[in-house]
Amino acid sequence: MARRTKIYEGKAKTLYEGPEPGTIVQYFKDDATAFNAEKRDVIEGKGVLNNLMSEFFMLGLGQIGVPTHFLKRINMREQLVRSCEIVPLEIIVRNYAAGSLCKRLGLDEGTQLPRPVVEYCYKDDALGDPLVSEEHIAAFGWASQQDMDDILSIALRVNDFLSGVMLAVGIRLVDFKIEIGRVYDGDFQRLVVADEISPDSCRLWDIKTGQKLDKDVFRRDLGSLTDAYSEVARRLGVMPNNPPSPSKPTLVN
Repeated sequence: MARRTKIYEGKAKTLYEGPEPGTIVQYFKDDATAFNAEKRDVIEGKGVLNNLMSEFFMLGLGQIGVPTHFLKRINMREQLVRSCEIVPLEIIVRNYAAGSLCKRLGLDEGTQLPRPVVEYCYKDDALGDPLVSEEHIAAFGWASQQDMDDILSIALRVNDFLSGVMLAVGIRLVDFKIEIGRVYDGDFQRLVVADEISPDSCRLWDIKTGQKLDKDVFRRDLGSLTDAYSEVARRLGVMPNNPPSPSKPTLVN
């Protein structure tokens, strides 16, 4: 499928005009970033793995009635998705203490939370995606109260689904973040899970060993990010037939 005009290029994906009105081609890049893009690298094969895993999760959510923007995977790096208006929030669901939650509340990493905790961050790289409350969201009109009720419901359903899928393959879902989009059918609006679901947007630990299988491998220099993501893809049964090489081939004289 020929690409069309570039609409937007982010840290991990590039968006192009889709073949039909109301559609977008979402291209998964090999770029890896951390600490608000202060740390950067190109991890060969990362985009392929994230594309396959995001397809797997989006299809699974659709099967249990959670609406998403996903339409189909086009090739190893591209998806066709529905165009939507992104709610300017990152929705974070936490099952165990990790990352910024440990810093803010002084919790030990890995502490199981009494119940899933849902947090909201305002999507603005220049501000560092600050944590916001529902009061901020209402005051600035980022989402209505009905939207927030629906977003909370969607986030908890996604959490139930992902937790179960990961548990079945020996992985603990520590936390994750999703984005929500608005799709309009005439005057009718509905909310859908947008962007991606992959180890880029989740914290995943091996249940037995505690080994990190997510972007913390890159953040903390814990080894090969390709190996970690490949292990998750292998357990989920979506490993590509020709696994991406963690490094470029070298010429032998």
